[in-house]
Amino acid sequence: MAANRTFSIIKPDATRRNLTGAVTKMLEDAGLRVVASKRIQMTRKQAEGFYAVHKERPFFDDLVAFMISGPVVVQVLEGEDAVKRNRDIMGATNPENAAEGTIRKAHAESIEANSVHGSDSDENAATEIAFFFKPEEIVG
Repeated sequence: MAANRTFSIIKPDATRRNLTGAVTKMLEDAGLRVVASKRIQMTRKQAEGFYAVHKERPFFDDLVAFMISGPVVVQVLEGEDAVKRNRDIMGATNPENAAEGTIRKAHAESIEANSVHGSDSDENAATEIAFFFKPEEIVG
């Protein structure tokens, strides 16, 4: 299979604990290459736009508040079957159910503060990448 791209966010709980390097190392050790990365303070407007798909869900306001509570690191990852590979290394959303050796098992604080976000499909990856990055910022 050819290399493709996916999108990742290292969330505020992980950046607060200075885990950016540890999380990135786990991604790279899993065969993904970081081709774009930036540390940002997400605005409320950005968070609401990014998570708009969840707007009607009861956790939406808490999710937005969490995502703007501190800096995040947004990344474009490249590798063979990148979406699946990233989701495998992230682990289950609930860290109690995550497999040993996954980012969430190693670093998540809770189901809400679970350290990372990753695209769930190639289509969503393209949309999410375009939300945060201009094409010239991706230097694969």
